[in-house]
Amino acid sequence: MASPEAPGPLLVACALGIEHLALRRGLGRPGDGHPDGGPRAAGVTLLRSGMGAQAARRAVTRALAHEEVPGATPVLATGFCAGLVPGMRPGDLVLAEETRDQLGRTRCAGTALLATALARHATGRTVHVGTLAGTDRVVRGQARAALHTAGAIAADMESAATLDAAAAGTARRPVAAVRVVVDAPGHELIRIGTLRGGISAFRVLRGVLPAFLEWHRSLLLPWR
Repeated sequence: MASPEAPGPLLVACALGIEHLALRRGLGRPGDGHPDGGPRAAGVTLLRSGMGAQAARRAVTRALAHEEVPGATPVLATGFCAGLVPGMRPGDLVLAEETRDQLGRTRCAGTALLATALARHATGRTVHVGTLAGTDRVVRGQARAALHTAGAIAADMESAATLDAAAAGTARRPVAAVRVVVDAPGHELIRIGTLRGGISAFRVLRGVLPAFLEWHRSLLLPWR
């Protein structure tokens, strides 16, 4: 059972196989050159939900159905995203203050702590903080501009559903979302620079696990 002073194990959720691979390598999972799983692997569950909001919601609900202490498992949604702000570049980081989609908004916990951790562990990378929008498809052109006009700084298909599912039925679970920009207004997926942007985003995602773990360790849950 989780101690009164500490949060429960961290659940890190992503959608795609390439995102899951980057996270596994960042944690040093068995099979990635670390036979014992590496010193950072304990106490973290990596969840690959599959693509889209419905898949994310189902996977997170199943993963949390049997937690030992209801509401004690922090959930962090991560992976790649579309940047919406002019000037964003592949490899930039997006830290959500909240996620939103057509079902509503979910506030994130410990954003300042996570921003500090990202600045420490992702040196040289720009961290953008703001609203992360949930969409049902890859956004380009006018759709991207409309989301930015409505106040979002980035978009993806799973984060809002992941955090909404995690927060359902409990106001006390800490949730967060950190995404790596893989395409942006000047670097859209259909353009020739996509491959380079994807490699950069993969490397960044692989390297930010220490920041996630620092956020996890630093949580001061208000109900404890």
